Amino acid sequence: MPAIGVLALQGAVQEHLDCLNALPDIEGIAVKKAAEINAVDGLILPGGESTTMGKLLREFDLSQRIIDRVQSGMPVWGTCAGMILLAKKIVGQDNCHLGLMDITVQRNAYGSQLDSFTTEAVIPEISPDAIPLVFIRAPYVENAAVNVTILATVDGKIVAVEEKNMLATAFHPELTNNLAFHSYFAAKVKASKNNSICSCLAR
Repeated sequence: MPAIGVLALQGAVQEHLDCLNALPDIEGIAVKKAAEINAVDGLILPGGESTTMGKLLREFDLSQRIIDRVQSGMPVWGTCAGMILLAKKIVGQDNCHLGLMDITVQRNAYGSQLDSFTTEAVIPEISPDAIPLVFIRAPYVENAAVNVTILATVDGKIVAVEEKNMLATAFHPELTNNLAFHSYFAAKVKASKNNSICSCLAR
């Protein structure tokens, strides 16, 4: 059974775990140590406060371990602050955190005007049905490289993207009863795990 870790340093950890454990043939695990990250087949970087989470990643010596696993093919999904952690560029900052995804993000893009709101959208790659989108002082993608697939926009702003084994959303699917995004990510993890097994057997 594939195991999907949820980075448990801060933020909406339990909500993601509840969603993962509601899926068939998936085990959701809270992770906060390098050895635990080594043991999972996919990783979710949850919402929270990106500056604090980035600091904790460095203090717990987790940044390079995550970078290495993602660059070797492990699927990763960042929600809200997790999107910021994945980005190669952050508007107004000279530094980034993990620097894995070829996007430029605007932090707290909605915070100064509206702290939170909910809308819905049909995202064909994820589900044929409308999906509720919960934004809480959310970022958005100001720029995405050509190798990044734009999955969703709201009011002209990019709010969901995918690049190879990486997925990022500015909103919080874990705060709804809709499991479409978690199911989609779980399918990516299962496919990645199966490919890894096949590669090992072929050697």
